[in-house]
Parts: sequence; C-alpha cells; structure tokens
Amino acid sequence: MLFRSVYIYTPMGLRVLNKIRSVIREEMNAIGGQEVLMPSLHPKQNWGQTGAWDSVDVLFKLDSRTGKEYALGQSHEEIVTPLAKEMIKSYKDLPLALYQIHWKFRDELRAKSGILRGREFEMKDMYSFHENQEDFERFYEEVKKAYLRAYDKIDLVAKVTEASGGGFSNKISYEFMVLTDAGEDDIYYCPSCEFCVNSEIAKQKVGDSCPKCNEGELLEARASEVGNVFDLGTKYSKDFEVFYVYADGSKQQPIMGCYGWGTTRTMGVIVEKSHDERGIIWPASVAPYQLVLVSLAGAEQQAQGLYDQLTKAGAEVLWDDRDESPGKKFADADLIGVPVRLVVSEKTGDKVEWKNRASDKTELLTAKQVLDKLSS
Repeated sequence: MLFRSVYIYTPMGLRVLNKIRSVIREEMNAIGGQEVLMPSLHPKQNWGQTGAWDSVDVLFKLDSRTGKEYALGQSHEEIVTPLAKEMIKSYKDLPLALYQIHWKFRDELRAKSGILRGREFEMKDMYSFHENQEDFERFYEEVKKAYLRAYDKIDLVAKVTEASGGGFSNKISYEFMVLTDAGEDDIYYCPSCEFCVNSEIAKQKVGDSCPKCNEGELLEARASEVGNVFDLGTKYSKDFEVFYVYADGSKQQPIMGCYGWGTTRTMGVIVEKSHDERGIIWPASVAPYQLVLVSLAGAEQQAQGLYDQLTKAGAEVLWDDRDESPGKKFADADLIGVPVRLVVSEKTGDKVEWKNRASDKTELLTAKQVLDKLSS
C-alpha cells in the first residue's frame, strides 16, 4: 500500500519480506556475522565527525524540541564504528563483522519504480573490521560467495559488477546486479565467464573481446542493483579514532568494509523477474504460502479435512473459503502467486486438483499423494 513513496507491507507482503530476511540471516551467520540492531535516529555529532552532515545531500535532518539535531539513518557507518571501537581492543578481536536488517531513509528527489527506489526502504547492512587489506579481501570473497548462494536460494541470478565507490569510497566497489528491464543501470557482461562491469566506468564497449577470458564478446543488459560491497579503508577508523593493539605491541587502525543488500528492493526485483499477465509467480523459498487451497461450494467438509492434514504436516496453507465465484478465487490465487493451487469441489470428489502456478497443467491426486509430493 502506497503513501507517497513510502509503503505499508500487508500480511502477505510481510511474509515474503520475512522469508527474504531469513535467507540473508542464514548466510550472514554462516560466515561469522553477528546481528545487531542500531538506531534509526542518529545524533548530528556522529555525522559531523565524518564530515557527512554537510556533504550528504539525501540526509533527512530533524530538530528536537530540546535544541539538538538528528538525522534519520541513510547508512550506519557513523553508528557502527563507535560501537566497534568499544568491542575492538586487540588484534585478537579481529576480524569483526556486525550486521543488521533495518530501515533506511534517503531524501530522494525523484523516488520512483515503487519499492525499487523509495525514501524509506529496508536493507541488510554489514560492516567488517580487519587487521589488514589482505584479510579484508579474504573476507570479501566469503561474503561474495554467501551473497551468490543466497541469490540462488531465491531464484535470482546476480552478476558481480565492478563499479565506482560512489559517495562511500574512492576505491573500486562491487555491485550485485540482476538482469531486468526494470533496472536503472546498464552493464556489460561476458557470456563465457564472470566478467561484468557497470557501463559508466567501463573501458570496453559492446562487442569487445572479454578482458578476463578473451573468449566471449561483451553484451549489454539493463540491470537492477540488489547488493553492494565497499572497501572503506581506514576512513571511519580515523574519524572515530579506532585502534587495536597489534601482536608486536604497536597500535594500528582496522581496515573496514561495508556490505549492503536491499531487502525490500529484492522483493520488487523478484516480482519484476517472475510474473505473467495473471500476476506474481513467487519462488517457493520466499512465497507467502506454499499452497493456496481453494474450496468450492459443496466441498467445505473435504477442504477442512485436507487443510487439517496439511497444516499438521507443517505445510503453509492459505485457505480461500470465501463466498466467491470459482473464477474470482482462481484469478486471485494466480494474482498473489503462491506456487501451488489445490482445488477441492464436488467435481473432484475425494481427489484434489493440483496445479503449479507457473504451469497450465492440472492433475488429480489423493490427499496422501499431495502430502507425499510436498515432502519429496
């Protein structure tokens, strides 16, 4: 539901968002990330300390009745670095990776494309701290693999794309791009290997031989950014005077990395990539429900029995028992995009009609066959 570029996530949308969050949490935890929850309301002092209070033009700024000034967090480097300062004392405390899944606020002049670019949006942002550049690059490779595993789980193919550091860093950064006509970026990529670059900084052009494998010719595609990695160096360590004691007793400042993933944007990209003229086709891993059970007139008792069996077996079932026409129920089931539709009616008798959302084929199954199919 829309309120001028900010959104309400209704029950089914929230279920999808929660499943995206769960996939991300699983992968971040697996590589040693520790989840935290940081405030959205940031003191001006923190942003002033990095020089960003006056240089970041998308920052929402607020005046308190007490005369103090705050910002709504558009990123959390200014908050996580002082936190890490309290946690890092020795080289033995490194590497450290802290992440959260939280809302961000940016005063976009032209918010557009629904939840792909809004003024309020949710992100998973992780920040890592390292003894040296080598360790940061080692960890980056772990994060990269974790991101690609997570995208695979939600049926998205993301290309790791070289890009500029934007407002975060003068160093090269990496973006995770999903090919979609609804995207905002143009990329050049090689069909024969992993090479991919944002067209804005590319030294190559379409049709050039791939500089990495020398086999494929570069293709152009429209893409949407769903994640990114920034090498922040020691900028924030210096701004907040973060030191750790090295093995030889000397004081060093940790190298810092930032790893973003737009959770709400990912939800929008999935819809752009996976739909037809009838509505959404959710991947099973993030669908609000596994099954939508449609009961037609005269089959209410059978539907109740099947619903009880399915839920007892642990299946997520949305039961459409509304007093509506079959056509209305079928159209709504297609619209919301649940992977499997089950229909019970006087016509199906003691059987159940099974239909995958992405297919027009149906089959009649017994309740036991339905349960077996779900567990296979």
